[in-house]
Amino acid sequence: MPDPDTATATAFDPADPPVWDDAFRRDFAALLTWRRDVRRFRTDPIPEDTVTRLLGLAHLAPSVGFSQPWRFVRVRDPGRRRAVLEDHLAAKAEAGAVYDAETAPRYQALKLAGLDDAPVHLAVCCDTATTDGRGLGQQTMPETAPYSVVCAIHTLWLAARLEGIGLGWISIVHPARLHAVLDLPEAWTLVAYLCLGYPEAARPTPELIAAGWQARLPLEAVLAER
Repeated sequence: MPDPDTATATAFDPADPPVWDDAFRRDFAALLTWRRDVRRFRTDPIPEDTVTRLLGLAHLAPSVGFSQPWRFVRVRDPGRRRAVLEDHLAAKAEAGAVYDAETAPRYQALKLAGLDDAPVHLAVCCDTATTDGRGLGQQTMPETAPYSVVCAIHTLWLAARLEGIGLGWISIVHPARLHAVLDLPEAWTLVAYLCLGYPEAARPTPELIAAGWQARLPLEAVLAER
């Protein structure tokens, strides 16, 4: 895999950093709007060089102390994939028990994973034992290491959307079980299990809004001042 910093350096002159215009800012806003948590995938394969390029872009994400604690695990083995799907279905059934009689049927009707059809499965972990970065920035907030991994996931999400590729984050799983299924190193903590593939359809509206599960909160509902 080419070094992402070297690739970036060849694209931009450090003495003349890029300035993004109004058109780019509009396109960036559109990218954020059209980034969706995809559950419905076509089965078409993603070219391997595309997957490598997307992971290289994710590797450019910010990280605390430049520790780069993310670890990407391509899950190709059919048996492991099947075990992940079975765990998801069990976890979904368990999670449904918290809902009342009115909400439970709506929950069960939601499609919450594209594990059957997505061509690429990716487990993203945080290496809690890495010495890269020498612990800078983590002494008082050790949680910044997994936060850094989330930054890499979001970078991957946006980069994938630019290529017309959807990403789905499956959180309804048992992390300890998946850790065993994937035979992960003890120091690697599962942060996300992702599906990547070409979506059946591109939609600017989140599926949970369309399903009537939850509306988007207005900005003033999440903004405070002190």
